[in-house]
Formats: sequence, C-alpha cells, structure tokens
Amino acid sequence: MKKRWLLLAITTTVFWGVWGALIEIPEKAGFPATLGYCVWALTMVPCALVALRSAGWKLERDRRSILLGLIVGVTGAGGQVLLFQALRTGPAYLVFPIISLYPMVTVFLSTLLLKERASRRAWTGIIFAFIAIPMLAYQPSGDSAATGELWLVLAGIVFLAWGIQGFFMKFANERMRAESIFFYMALAGLLLIPVTVAMTDFSQEINWGFTGPYLTALIQILNAAGALAYVFAVRYGKAIIVVPMTALAPMLTIILSLILYGVVPNGVLVAGMVLASGAIYLMAEA
Repeated sequence: MKKRWLLLAITTTVFWGVWGALIEIPEKAGFPATLGYCVWALTMVPCALVALRSAGWKLERDRRSILLGLIVGVTGAGGQVLLFQALRTGPAYLVFPIISLYPMVTVFLSTLLLKERASRRAWTGIIFAFIAIPMLAYQPSGDSAATGELWLVLAGIVFLAWGIQGFFMKFANERMRAESIFFYMALAGLLLIPVTVAMTDFSQEINWGFTGPYLTALIQILNAAGALAYVFAVRYGKAIIVVPMTALAPMLTIILSLILYGVVPNGVLVAGMVLASGAIYLMAEA
C-alpha cells in the first residue's frame, strides 16, 4: 500500500480520539487515573503479544535494541506518570497546551538529525497542526490554582519526553523491528506501575466494580492499540508528518464529547478544529 503510514496514522488518531472522549467515565465513577495507568500498562501486553506473533515471535534482544526500545517506552510512559503530578500542582488549562506542543521537538530533531524532508504543502499542514494542537488542548480557566512552579517544570519535562519519544521511535524503526519496539514500550509501561500505585490515594473510596477497572480496560485497549498503530505509522511514514497528525486526536475527542456529554465547544476549540481539519488534509495529501 502506497500510503500505509496514512492508514495507520488515521487509525491511531481515531483510537486516541475515542479513548480521550471515554476515559473520563471510569474516572468520574471513582476509579483514579493513576490506577487507570496500571490498567493501560496491562492492556499493552496483549497488543505486544499480537505484534510479536505477527513477527514470528522474533524479539530482538541485542543491547542496542533493548536500549532503543526502552528509551521509546520510558519517555512515553514516564511522561504520562509525570503528567499526573503536573496536574496535581498546576491548572489543566495551562498544563495541556504546553505539553500538546511536543510534536515541535520531534519535528526539530527529525529534520536536524534524521534529515527528513517534506513538501511545501506538507509543511503548511504541519504549521497548521502546531497552531491547532494547543487550541484543541485549551481548557477555560477554573478555580484550580497553581501551587509553586513545579507544575511548569514537570509540564516542560513531559513536553520534551514525548517529543523525544517520537524522534527515537523513528530512529529505532530504522534499526530494528517495530514489533520489538512495541514490546519494550509495553515492558517500560509495566515497570512504572509501582510508581503510579504509590501515587494513588487509597484513603479515598475506589470503585472496584465494572465501571472501575473493567470498563477502564475496555477503554484503555483503544489507547494501547492506537500506540501499536502509531509505531508502525512512524515506521512507514515520516515522523515530521505522522507525529503532528496523530497529536490532533483531541479534535475527534471534542466532537464525541459534544455528542455524548452535550459539551458546547468554545470559539478557541472551534477554530482549532477548523485548523486541524486543514492540517490533516494537507498532510494526508503530502
């Protein structure tokens, strides 16, 4: 398929967009996001097994492959863990727009170090995406107040970590199988489970029923499957296009939230959705 990367990138964007719209359901039902991370890490395992099976159970276990795979995994999962803490000490309406710009890091590193190039049309789409991403992540100011400057430092680290992940994902894909990369991503996610368990406030009542861990698993499998498609999209496509495109998943989240929860998007979100649509069209035609 000539544009296999495009199909995979769209799959990732759709899965992550739907996941974003549904993930609040178990959280609002009393299942903490930190334990949701644990469930997500576990849902990565069956996806990793499916990937390895498609590769004939051939896992690259040389030192370089393990190192590259774990770098991709730790920067992604580690960023998620730090995000929890950033949201505890800082306002979401500031944290998310900062973090959402992580594709800028991937594009910069991939252009500089991997010598990736794109057409003028694609670059226009990338620029549109950079403008749209923080607009889609925008949340109106609420009563949440920032505590100190730790949240800003943590948000900056997550911004760098996820941007670096995109670069190393492409770098690793040129040196090892995508299936092995995903396996080590899943392994990294599992290794960080004790950290998120320690971050959980067990003094609060936790929902252990169906709408807790079980519903979370059904929703988080979308995240895990999207991540698997993401790895292959980066393998077959250019990181400078794939990463900004998949970062536009919040557009679908907003549309679904409007349908499911009756959320009326503000002007900033609407403008972001228009720009995002243009960005996807321009990058898809590149």
